[in-house]
Amino acid sequence: MPRKTPEVVVEPVRRNPTQQRSRERQERILAVATQLIASKGSDQLKMSEIAERCEISIGSLYQYFPDKSSVIQTLAERYNAESRHCIEEALAAVEDAPGLNAAFSALLDEYYEIVLASPAMRDIWSGMQADKQLMALELQESRIAGGLLADVMMRVYPGRAAGEVQASAFLIWHLGEATMRLAISCAPEEGRSLVEAFKRMSLREIMGLAAEKKGFATADPVS
Repeated sequence: MPRKTPEVVVEPVRRNPTQQRSRERQERILAVATQLIASKGSDQLKMSEIAERCEISIGSLYQYFPDKSSVIQTLAERYNAESRHCIEEALAAVEDAPGLNAAFSALLDEYYEIVLASPAMRDIWSGMQADKQLMALELQESRIAGGLLADVMMRVYPGRAAGEVQASAFLIWHLGEATMRLAISCAPEEGRSLVEAFKRMSLREIMGLAAEKKGFATADPVS
């Protein structure tokens, strides 16, 4: 039997505008896409409708974004960059366990407010789950964000095994993303309660490392 030639997958190429007019048009496209996602959901996002609302031809739109996935990816990348900046800024000055406790708590509160202020993010997340490449992007971002948290945890708990800390930080951050999605899908009061519950759970793991380091985890409970 003749050997089947492997299929070559060519990924779409996004245009990187350099001129002011092109950058403004790209921003307009992304703004319109965000509005449509917020009102209709990512599943109902259509390139033809984006072009119509931007008053450009579909051919012009494809010069900037070759398909719907590339639009969603760009929006997700921007959101990820903003989130990463918040993490770095919140954790930069942490030097001890109490500081980590306070900074992580404040970071989750700020992160939740950012998500609440960006109603399209829930549907952008949903659109990413239906695309393997976008799912890989999300996983990669969780690793990066988890790595930022792990670096601070190692600074606070230098005696811990790096692999253990990295695994905990990666899991905490990835579950945190899932918590935010769930929280903004619920009524505001319930959503806030879910964020607070996750905060307690994750801080027990983070602060538990300090207890283990000092030998408290294996100590007999006080009677």
